[in-house]
Amino acid sequence: MILVDSGPLVALFDPRDDAHVGAQGTLQKVAEPMVTTIPVLTEVFHLLGPATQGANALREFMRRGGLGVWYLLADTLGRSLELMDQYADHPMDLADASLVAAAETLRTTRVFTIDRNDFQSYRARFGRRLRGFTMIS
Repeated sequence: MILVDSGPLVALFDPRDDAHVGAQGTLQKVAEPMVTTIPVLTEVFHLLGPATQGANALREFMRRGGLGVWYLLADTLGRSLELMDQYADHPMDLADASLVAAAETLRTTRVFTIDRNDFQSYRARFGRRLRGFTMIS
């Protein structure tokens, strides 16, 4: 399973995005299920604009099963907020925090992201161990 950040989704569905071609190439190589979170989708639909071709294409991609959604519950929302406090020296938004919480719950550290700097510093907690992320891009 691969977690998907906002950047690749915007790039995939906005052909004017500088990372569009690279994101398409990465998508073609991915054979595993991809999952994102509601905070990531909120950010993506805001950046694409709600009535754009990109937003329409993303909705269709999701309807066809190209992207699953992992939902924050009370405990994982709490964990996301805790992570935002923990990374206060390297500000973490809710979208990134939700992906780290998802990584911990789903026990995966593979993430499709363009924002390599952030995910190089984030760590997912598995019991007492912290694991870095493997970035797909």
